[in-house]
Amino acid sequence: MSGPAQPVTAFAPATVGNVGIGFDILGHTVSAVGDKVTARRTESPGVRIASITGSPAALPLEPEKNTAGMALVSMSRALSLPFGIEIEIQKGIPLGSGLGGSAASAVAAVVAANALLDEPLDKLSLLKFAMQGEAVASGSVHVDNIAPSLFGGLVLTVGIDHPRTKQIPVPPGIRCVLVHPHMFLSTREARRILKKSIDLSDLVWQTANLAGFLSGCYSNDLDMIRDAFEDVIIEPQRSQLIPGFKAVKQAAMVNRALGCSISGAGPTVFAWCEEAYAQGIRAAMVEAFSDHNLACDHWISAIDEQGARIVDA
Repeated sequence: MSGPAQPVTAFAPATVGNVGIGFDILGHTVSAVGDKVTARRTESPGVRIASITGSPAALPLEPEKNTAGMALVSMSRALSLPFGIEIEIQKGIPLGSGLGGSAASAVAAVVAANALLDEPLDKLSLLKFAMQGEAVASGSVHVDNIAPSLFGGLVLTVGIDHPRTKQIPVPPGIRCVLVHPHMFLSTREARRILKKSIDLSDLVWQTANLAGFLSGCYSNDLDMIRDAFEDVIIEPQRSQLIPGFKAVKQAAMVNRALGCSISGAGPTVFAWCEEAYAQGIRAAMVEAFSDHNLACDHWISAIDEQGARIVDA
């Protein structure tokens, strides 16, 4: 059996999905936290999950029911691999947090497995396999968490069957404040409550906000980013699932955040800001959740341009 004899470990960062105004198409990395997957070749073909650590809840060891496992099943079948892959998953991202934990596990798995191949694949090919894993968790294929976790930075992805990715420049000095209340929110549930149709006026408004936000990123125009950083479609529906959301958002905005919204499906709430205001914004958001009897984990993160990579175990 050729290829690397030693196990390989990959790290994939957490992500903010949607970034408010880019539902299912926009996301960025969170360098403060992530998942690791260690992969090794086995003689018998197929995928096996040997262990999952770091999660307070039991996660499925059956590959087809696990995001990392299903991503590798898709890879193994598509490439007709003559060997098997055994993995160990180390969860660093809280479950049901809206920080792309299911996506990060899938991404770390395919990046680690890619290092075991005789002829490694490009990142776009890995993206497609990771997408099949993410569908296990959310019930649908979307890339707003997977693409930034894999490629790094702020990433716009267009298309599903033939996805195209574009890394969007982030103005210097921007930080992302993340506050994760200690509650669980299922991605499936957060998608289930969404309306299937929207008013034309909301579509126009949201489209303008997305365009304005991207324009502001390319031109370092923080005023444009601030004016455009408003989700008028998804946030009003999902905010009801997060106790105290309105107060938390208001706390961020009065402390000079550029924008504040729900990370992915939630319940984590994130805010973009200039570095000088990050500490004050975090304290205000944590206090607002505390007023609603919710303890929180919290981070201040740069939007790291480095995505998933091979690391020491």
